[in-house]
Amino acid sequence: MFKIVKQDKSSMARRGQLKTRKGIIETPFFMPIATKGGVKSITIEDMEKLQPGILLSNTYHLMLRPGEKEIKKLGGLHKFMNWDKPILTDSGGFQVFSLAKIRKLNKDGVVFRSHLDGSEYRLSPEDAIRIQMAIGSDIMMVLDECVELPAKREYLEKSIELTSYWAKRCKEYFESQSRKQENKKTKKQNRALLFGIVQGGLEKDLRKKSADDLMAIGFDGYAIGGLAVGETEAEMFGALKYVDELLPKDKPRYLMGVGYPHQIVEAVKNGVDMFDCVIPTREARHGRLYVWKKKTGLLKTKTKFYDTINVKAQKFQFDKKPINKNSQFPELRNHTRAYLRQLFVNEDQTAQRLVTLNNLEFYLDLMKQLRKEIK
Repeated sequence: MFKIVKQDKSSMARRGQLKTRKGIIETPFFMPIATKGGVKSITIEDMEKLQPGILLSNTYHLMLRPGEKEIKKLGGLHKFMNWDKPILTDSGGFQVFSLAKIRKLNKDGVVFRSHLDGSEYRLSPEDAIRIQMAIGSDIMMVLDECVELPAKREYLEKSIELTSYWAKRCKEYFESQSRKQENKKTKKQNRALLFGIVQGGLEKDLRKKSADDLMAIGFDGYAIGGLAVGETEAEMFGALKYVDELLPKDKPRYLMGVGYPHQIVEAVKNGVDMFDCVIPTREARHGRLYVWKKKTGLLKTKTKFYDTINVKAQKFQFDKKPINKNSQFPELRNHTRAYLRQLFVNEDQTAQRLVTLNNLEFYLDLMKQLRKEIK
């Protein structure tokens, strides 16, 4: 399912191949966010040109609208989106804790009220897996509690105990349902993958306990959760390095929700294989354009290799430079930054599309360059 092809000599960076039922993905890789079944501002046809290899969708949002039954009736998430490559879905746990109006946690799961209309929902570990299986996810995440930092140690202790218990129930339900599907129509090699999520905040011993609990259960891959949620960047890097040392070398490692380009490079140097983040698309909606300063030697550089340009600034009013002269997209090569600024001034939705294309292309080029340097 996962094999390491190359190991960097000067760091923990590694290049690998992750085999899913929808194809093989070269690692390290970045997953653009198709939260509700689409990447904001651009089309699936655009994504085909960008060739990310995999997209990420969100269980919480999809269960609320349009709903698992509707997606299943429409042929599953792949057909619904017209995307025939792998899809990873998170369990919805983070959104429950960050978006739900009212929530209550116990061993059986979460009871919460939708941020859309206030209606009550229940999400158990089994529900989280059932929904992901129903919509056709290729890589599924267990239900976990993501704790905002800083957090008291006493709370973190209870949280990882609950997360480990939920993870065990997720695995048991996943296995039982996978066996039923195999008996009916599929082969074992066509089953989805299931990842556990290591929590524990910035406490080393709690991170170790969480990792040990999950490895005892056994998962196809291991995610590192609960980072970039209030701690400093230095604290995040310290925790990341420690957790990477705890996890098995022969399993893929997924850093959830991170991050800025330099953070991704640092994480790759610490052995992380998979990334996702809203930054390239969210920043695009605010007119922030990611551009290269230096495109080589990323694993060794200590200087900033990129800039973030606010194209809505007055200084770009007469800027005749192309949005991105090296882009594969003609509209980014042919339109000027002055024109792009004018689109933002006029609140034209085309502006968001152009910057989204640029930023996703930047992030995916970053991963290509990292894979190239490791090779």
